[in-house]
Amino acid sequence: MDLDLIDVHFDLREIKPRELEEILEDPFGVRFLPDIERADGESRYYALGRTVGGRQLFVCFWTDGKTTRVIAARAMTENETRYYERRYAAIK
Repeated sequence: MDLDLIDVHFDLREIKPRELEEILEDPFGVRFLPDIERADGESRYYALGRTVGGRQLFVCFWTDGKTTRVIAARAMTENETRYYERRYAAIK
């Protein structure tokens, strides 16, 4: 997977590219399919996941199967964290 980090809407000093890769490759991560048709035809996906260091992140991205363009990333909200933990407990 190649990460495209051009024109991101977050600080790359705060969230490292390595952490983004870990979230996108998290086997216990939760991924959501796009729910809205966009005018530009681009589907955006969403993921909740945990880094190797234990940081929990929400990521919005686009992918064509080879390249993944991260659009936005941030720490999970409290509700997202609870949802992720419930899903993780069900899988584990």
